[in-house]
Amino acid sequence: MTTVLTNFATWKHFLADRVSHAKNMGMTEETIASLAFEIGSFLDEKVDPKNEEERLLKQLWDAGDEGERKALASLMVKLVQKS
Repeated sequence: MTTVLTNFATWKHFLADRVSHAKNMGMTEETIASLAFEIGSFLDEKVDPKNEEERLLKQLWDAGDEGERKALASLMVKLVQKS
């Protein structure tokens, strides 16, 4: 996973692929957003940002409360779905 996190475009492609796979498995948007929040929480605690985009996302994540973090996770899912 660390290779995926080195480049933001690669991370977005990786996330888009996982979101597409989850949708094909029949997961709801709510479930996907919940999983994105869990992944964001994991990354925040365990992974150092590897590029400027990830550092910005971490700063936004750290500044937000739980509701704002869930919104950020949902926005990331929407971002990669439109890419």
